Amino acid sequence: MTLTPTRPTPGAWPGLDAVPGGPRTAISAAVARRLFLSAIRRLPVTVHLHGEAHGLGGPEMTVLRPDEFFERLGRDGLIGFGEAYLTGAWDAEDLTPFLTVLAADVADLVPRSLQRLRALVQHRMPRAHRTTKDQTRELIAHHYDLSNDLFRLFLDESLSYSSAWFDGDPEGDLREAQLRKIDRLLDVAQVGEGTRVLEIGTGWGELAIRAAARGATVRSVTLSSEQQALARQRIEAAGLTDRVQVDLCDYRDVDGEYDAVLSVEMVEAVGAEYWPTYFATIDGLLAPGGRAGIQAILMPHDRMLATRGSFTWINKYIFPGGFLPSAQAIDEVTREHTSLRVTDRMAFGQDYAETLRRWDDTFLERADEVRRLGFDETFLRMWHFYLCYSRAGFASGYLDVEQVLLERTAG
Repeated sequence: MTLTPTRPTPGAWPGLDAVPGGPRTAISAAVARRLFLSAIRRLPVTVHLHGEAHGLGGPEMTVLRPDEFFERLGRDGLIGFGEAYLTGAWDAEDLTPFLTVLAADVADLVPRSLQRLRALVQHRMPRAHRTTKDQTRELIAHHYDLSNDLFRLFLDESLSYSSAWFDGDPEGDLREAQLRKIDRLLDVAQVGEGTRVLEIGTGWGELAIRAAARGATVRSVTLSSEQQALARQRIEAAGLTDRVQVDLCDYRDVDGEYDAVLSVEMVEAVGAEYWPTYFATIDGLLAPGGRAGIQAILMPHDRMLATRGSFTWINKYIFPGGFLPSAQAIDEVTREHTSLRVTDRMAFGQDYAETLRRWDDTFLERADEVRRLGFDETFLRMWHFYLCYSRAGFASGYLDVEQVLLERTAG
């Protein structure tokens, strides 16, 4: 199904009610129009604007309110592009293919001759989004404390909110692929009978449950009170409360010694400023001979350097304070700040594209149930855009996801 373009309810979404105005907006809108059309004319897409089709032909989008579209794009760049979708200023019947073309060419959408001016127009991460200990819990709550019932609607029965691993079978069952992903991470970290496990980032408890079922004792830490409550319920239902404790605790405050430290798609929320602290904390908590298993979403290193410190649509609406590392960044940070080294890695980015497709399809199919939870049409468009935007990143190869094993090595 598709979502009908709808203007936001007045007052419900501050900043989306009014289109930016004034002389500066008029100038930036004119520039945005020229740059947008210049980019589109060389891309395999079709953009419908003022009754004309632009582009080389391919996935389609329609600009429904051109003035607003270019005003938002001119004033706020890619944030404005996403906001114009939220307000219904543009639409696409099949959003992901169009966004995938853009993602594949993202480094060159703006002419390279103009990219040196990026610092003059790029939004910077607000201080309120720094992932300090006194701010991180609120940042995490923005997303993960939305509603457990919302996440139940589109996730599989394992409530795994990270990439599944289909292992070459993209038609396979999603829950089985999620469990396969978890079991692989437990295997490489050698989690078994008697293993002391620390999990950084609980999710809704599936990894902790499966580790405990192997005979491990698990301490899992989270900053989401909603996730903590449901994870504890699921752990109790599995009869494993004697093996698993779930604490509301910042990773920087964890103590003890562990044979395995596991963290699935949590490093993305740490913030680049605190990557050294994150990995040094893991290093300090590992017992001699211990292993750390990390699942991380990755971006190209050159793009990471170019966008570090920037403020994006994803930051503003989905994950405040988040930033993706590169594979090279993980190697460099661990070498410079820890005794840990990467000894094994597996990339499976296309599996994430398929995972996101499943989530988005289910989310749209259950849109009426989302509405009954109290979420409005703008939220529906926001969440759909988020899932498609993310899927496009993996489908294009711009983003990847890896399971990385870290160990202390001689020398």
